[in-house]
Amino acid sequence: MLELKERDGLARICELSTRHGKVTTPALLPVVNPNQLTITPREMRDRFKVDILITNSYIIKTDQKLRERALEGGLHKLLDFDGSIMTDSGTFQSYVYGKVAVGHKEIVEFQRDIGADIGTILDVFSEPDWTEEETRAATEETLRRAEESVPLKGEMLLAGTVQGGVFPKLRTGCAERLSKMAFDLHPIGGVVPLLEDYRFSDVADIIIASKKGLDPSRPVHLFGAGHPMVFPFAVLLGCDLFDSASYAKYAREERLMYPTGTKFLRDLHDLACDCPACSSTSVKELLAMSPSERTKRIAEHNLFTSLKELRKVKNAIHEGSIWEMVEMRARAHPALLAVLKVLKKHEDYLQGFEPASRRGAFFYCGPESYDRPSVTRYRERYFSRCRRPGAKVLVGFEDGPKPYSRGYASEIARVRAKVDADFLVASFFGPAPIELDEMYPIAQSVIPEHLDREVTEKMRNTMERHAHQHGYPLAVMWEGDQTLEFLEEVAPGPRAADPDLLRVRAVLDMQFGRGAADILDGRKVEFVKSRNTGKIRNVVVDGVHAFSMRAHDGRLTPKIEGARMLMKVLPAHAMRVTVEDEPAEFAAKGNNVFAKFVAECDPDIRPGDSVMVVNTKGELAAVGRALMVRSEMLAFKRGIAVRVKEAAED
Repeated sequence: MLELKERDGLARICELSTRHGKVTTPALLPVVNPNQLTITPREMRDRFKVDILITNSYIIKTDQKLRERALEGGLHKLLDFDGSIMTDSGTFQSYVYGKVAVGHKEIVEFQRDIGADIGTILDVFSEPDWTEEETRAATEETLRRAEESVPLKGEMLLAGTVQGGVFPKLRTGCAERLSKMAFDLHPIGGVVPLLEDYRFSDVADIIIASKKGLDPSRPVHLFGAGHPMVFPFAVLLGCDLFDSASYAKYAREERLMYPTGTKFLRDLHDLACDCPACSSTSVKELLAMSPSERTKRIAEHNLFTSLKELRKVKNAIHEGSIWEMVEMRARAHPALLAVLKVLKKHEDYLQGFEPASRRGAFFYCGPESYDRPSVTRYRERYFSRCRRPGAKVLVGFEDGPKPYSRGYASEIARVRAKVDADFLVASFFGPAPIELDEMYPIAQSVIPEHLDREVTEKMRNTMERHAHQHGYPLAVMWEGDQTLEFLEEVAPGPRAADPDLLRVRAVLDMQFGRGAADILDGRKVEFVKSRNTGKIRNVVVDGVHAFSMRAHDGRLTPKIEGARMLMKVLPAHAMRVTVEDEPAEFAAKGNNVFAKFVAECDPDIRPGDSVMVVNTKGELAAVGRALMVRSEMLAFKRGIAVRVKEAAED
């Protein structure tokens, strides 16, 4: 069973429970061939801190001595490994040799009988060059075998492999049907030939097509993806587990694996690595070793490097910087860079899991950054949710010091004193009203002064769209005193509106949906500000503390009374998580909401969104922060869905 612990979009850190312990994902499962142990399982456990590995049950079953030892003493004793063990079924052997001498039911029963923690069905390997008709037939056979295999698993976790070749609809359809069966995790199969040919864009399409159909509460295993250069991309797209024999296979070829690629030992001047296998040796010393000793040392380097890269990936998830990591890694190979280009067509799906904000700053890494989900979401929400405040003139500024309201404070004050004007910055993210300049990702970003031509053209098109949509009677770009003199002539008269009120209204609409700001109409609104920064901290409506404004991302956290106000103006079920009545009572006392008790959820809720927790009658129980999206809340049986911030009975 899987429990979500941390996430950054689709990338996630989870805890997978097996009979031999808990595994933290993303995790690499080193492939162990019992007949050829370059690094022993015991070494993997003790020296490399490997919690889970994978071996091939077909190899064990077809070797009489191994089979007898496994059946007699169990798989863990055979391998001398007390962690979790996953077994493959022989599918890859069927791809290499054309067939295997074992039935699909027989191999599942064998995996169960030797004590595998996770077994795998004997699916049909769909090759990339097959026709759609050939692939569909193979996929249907995989599904037939899957259905017949599930009842045989016993206490063993069972993996149902997603097939479908390079055809997205077949992948999604296969995933949907497998999700209705009692599987525990889902490998994505048939991708090894694509990985070997550096067809990473095709692999990305396959992963996303599979994820769309899979139960989100089950781990996703990318078969045969054991090179560290693949990990950040695959994790970004929602893969949890990886396996490969590359660490040993490449070592036998005297190839060293690095996060950016693979190099032959003979081509290296320096190992350029501080892992335990490399720190005490040199290229010259490696070349002087015996072949077996050299192979083992390189295999150790390869495994250390792979595990270290996954630790970096996990750290990026914790920091909220997985996109930055992927964009920087993409520069290592044109085929990886191509992945970023094709992700544009999946932006709607990726946006569905994009967090409301992140801990760290948004760092520009190249023109691809313009199409990150956080950027496209800002533009989409700006154009669909933000309303024109109603001034006579729009004054635009070029991108500058952040927050813009301070960077342009003098200019804004001078204009406001004499002209009825709104203010907007032509930012990297899109039109940025001054009122939203503290909201993620506008203020929390590091953008270079000089941008790529491709990006500046896109920015220009976005600003033209804004001008067309809002249709101000007059819009000008600030060019100094002459601009102010011009405005005094054409639009005299200062604006009476309160800048703080304009800010809160803009954030309400942007965060909760157009119309949310209507809760302030006709009410007395007061602000409590920070003594140090002068920024709004609390919003008091008719004498009641209704909202707090978060310093780190400029978003509003509703208090109970603020939530009640929002529920009166927002559409039915908007920003609400409906919980079974008894758990709702616990939430009303300040307890977190667990996914298994969620009855329904607004599909527009994203991780990090402030949400209202209600019972089945729609009565407010608590206000909290969502950690999951709707599909996850309704699927997961473990883990917190909403972290409660304020309870109705407090």
